[in-house]
Amino acid sequence: MPKTFYTERDIEDLVRNGVRTLTVNDDVVLTELAYETAEKLGIKLTDGIEKPPRAPLRPYIAEQQNQKASTVNQMSAAPTKSDLKLRIRDAVIARIGSQVDLTLLDTIIERVLNNVSLK
Repeated sequence: MPKTFYTERDIEDLVRNGVRTLTVNDDVVLTELAYETAEKLGIKLTDGIEKPPRAPLRPYIAEQQNQKASTVNQMSAAPTKSDLKLRIRDAVIARIGSQVDLTLLDTIIERVLNNVSLK
């Protein structure tokens, strides 16, 4: 079966004729400008395959995912040396409790961080 090629002008003509959806499959080829024009003019490009309905939106799950993404973004930002020192200090205190000598802990953390290359 022959292929149908669409250019930018073909997409503009489709819009003028009231077409809002274009089925794209193995027999339909769009140029790069045709894709951009379709997006700009609001033509929906479909593959013509029926898809099952989506699951309903569950806001509490979306909120959890947003919180996880926010945490990942915060963690991916390069922490400063003082940030790391405070995090490590808090983690050690949380784990060991009040039986740790804070001056000694600060000295150990400082030495370790001085010997570790931070990005």
